[in-house]
Amino acid sequence: MTTKHWAWPLIAVTAALTLVGCGTSEAPAKESASAAKLTLTDSRGKKVTLDGPARRVVGTEWNVIESLVSLGVAPVGAADVKGYQAYDTAAPLPSGVKDIGTRGEPSVDTVAALEPDLIVATDDLSASAVKQLSKVAPLLVVRSADAGRQIDRMTDNVSLIARATGTEDRARTEIAAFRRKIAAGRKELSAAGLGGEKAAFADGWKEGSQVSVRPYVKGSLLADINTELGLASPWTMKGDKGYGLAATDVEGLTKIGDARFLYITNTVDGADPFADGLKDNAVWKSLPFVKKGNVHRLPDGIWMFGGTASMTQYIDAVVHALTT
Repeated sequence: MTTKHWAWPLIAVTAALTLVGCGTSEAPAKESASAAKLTLTDSRGKKVTLDGPARRVVGTEWNVIESLVSLGVAPVGAADVKGYQAYDTAAPLPSGVKDIGTRGEPSVDTVAALEPDLIVATDDLSASAVKQLSKVAPLLVVRSADAGRQIDRMTDNVSLIARATGTEDRARTEIAAFRRKIAAGRKELSAAGLGGEKAAFADGWKEGSQVSVRPYVKGSLLADINTELGLASPWTMKGDKGYGLAATDVEGLTKIGDARFLYITNTVDGADPFADGLKDNAVWKSLPFVKKGNVHRLPDGIWMFGGTASMTQYIDAVVHALTT
């Protein structure tokens, strides 16, 4: 599919690494004072050895950047800072973080100039980028998504990054708070008589006169969160093995019946693909959830592929949208 590719997670992007200017940033305070060497095993099965908890950390993907910030670690470098600020508002970056280039094309020179103790990436990063960045500093690669266990994958990634940065206590606190948020959200929806309610989440984009819809089906992170909240997914199609995402169009929305329709878009992408792009579409206007006003645009800046902070933000948004 053709989209504003930088707004989606990067999936096996093969790209040359750019050469841009360098910069510096202050290191975050360590949560652990231990100077003992650490050996971690990342998603590749590769042993990554650090001299101690990493203090100067670079993140190449928004979900790992979010996790670092949530753990109290201010990255010295981050990919596509402007994009992160628009799409992932749950864990705001502190000032002074150096932009290392795009998520698919991080600048090796910029990263090297930051003299990081650790680079954290996902397995969506191209093999060539992984190879070059590995020459700069220890590189910890986490698995970006797993449609068989999305929530556990997310929390495992947080825990691994915490081990690398000496912030294990903070990680346990963050994960526990996230779990409590799910339980509280489920209780609130149940009290409102919404237990078992059908809720379909999607995003979309418009090209010319055509609106493409991307359902988050069984196996996607947001569908798994919805299930934990006691909601039922009306999507019957299968998604990809990584992210649990499918593809359809406005006609495909006729198959989800009288469900609540939830979506996220972003003003930086322009017009709303559903409210604006389909406002004159006869099929859209005939859908039961459109007729009943059960279409809910959730707030901009909730990163659909994020960590515990974004998912906590998503839970609050869903509960608010369905109960008010």
